Amino acid sequence: MDLRYTPEEQQFRDDLAAWLASEVPAYGPPPSTHDWEARRAYDTGWQKKLYEAGYAGLNWPKEYGGRDASGVEQLIYFEEIAKAGAPYIGVNFVGMLHGGPTIMVEGTEAQKAAHIPRIIAGDEIWCQGFSEPVAGSDLANLQTRAERDGDHYVVNGHKIWTSFAHVADYCEMLVRTDPNSSKHAGISWLIMPMDLDGIDIRPLPTLEGEGEFSEVFLEDVRIPVSNLVGKENDGWRVTNVTLRFERGTAFASDMIQLQAFVRQMVSTAKKITSDGATAWEDKALRREIGHLSGELESLWAMVKLSVCEAKETGVPGVGASAVKLYYTDIFQRTTELAVRLLGRAGISRSDVMELPAQHFYARHFNAISTAIAAGTSQIQKNIIGERILGQVKEPKPNPA
Repeated sequence: MDLRYTPEEQQFRDDLAAWLASEVPAYGPPPSTHDWEARRAYDTGWQKKLYEAGYAGLNWPKEYGGRDASGVEQLIYFEEIAKAGAPYIGVNFVGMLHGGPTIMVEGTEAQKAAHIPRIIAGDEIWCQGFSEPVAGSDLANLQTRAERDGDHYVVNGHKIWTSFAHVADYCEMLVRTDPNSSKHAGISWLIMPMDLDGIDIRPLPTLEGEGEFSEVFLEDVRIPVSNLVGKENDGWRVTNVTLRFERGTAFASDMIQLQAFVRQMVSTAKKITSDGATAWEDKALRREIGHLSGELESLWAMVKLSVCEAKETGVPGVGASAVKLYYTDIFQRTTELAVRLLGRAGISRSDVMELPAQHFYARHFNAISTAIAAGTSQIQKNIIGERILGQVKEPKPNPA
């Protein structure tokens, strides 16, 4: 096996790096995290630039506006955008990384034509309406109802942790269309326009002071039956396609960013002094950072496997749960070390002198949330045990 880059792959890297070196500085810094209108414009503007340059939806088929790039080229892309400090995918996350790919795999030709070109071009923003107050980890226990009324589903219910709901055009919405069947068998996956009557969006501020998530209340919302993705009551199977995209390839760029964060920790450790010595001179600290760096390299190898598998089959395998679980653990340990490294400055949410306390603390808060986002760690462990290792499923509790 030849693990070296081919001349074509190296040329792809060189061309991408040159384009990023020119475009990233010219695009300018992101707006305030609290200005969501500006954030949408900033994120979608960058998405349009990627699209016009041929770098949007890199791994998407050419028929959908992508580049049909190889798995290696996709990995090179993740590496180079992180090195260049390019804008993050931001509000385009749901549409580009799992909503759009799900429609490509499961949607009708009409649904693909209506949404895929607009998602990839940055003209259409999506949010995710999966979790509910009583159905978070136990997603299949969702209670939001959709009753058929002619050519529409009438939807009533309550969603929570709906990413980018307040700036989104559409929502990937899970509903219960058959309340009399088993909880996994009566679910459907709908495309919900966010401007329909009966939708009430209420932002949920987080510890970071962000407003990325919202509660969404649905009262007699009429969604066309033509917006059903897959078959009625087959939504749980479609949902697992979505979740494998979310847990596998969707976190790839985050892994590279975490490697960059470790390098920033090293730089910071060389600035912090105590008793005439820098923090970096502490052998225990260097050893801990070295171990984290080694684990991140291993994690990146797992991501490569997941990306290549998705390229071969069209959908990431169940091993995506192992990637997500590993990433959650190492992300949390890395940011915990970063806050400890700051010492007393670690209790500040604003920068102290030249120390990046605000950034380190924001990353730490974000790391805490990854134990819940995209499926809790407990759920990932169940999937790994049952679907990868073939262990016996836990017995259902006896109602008596």
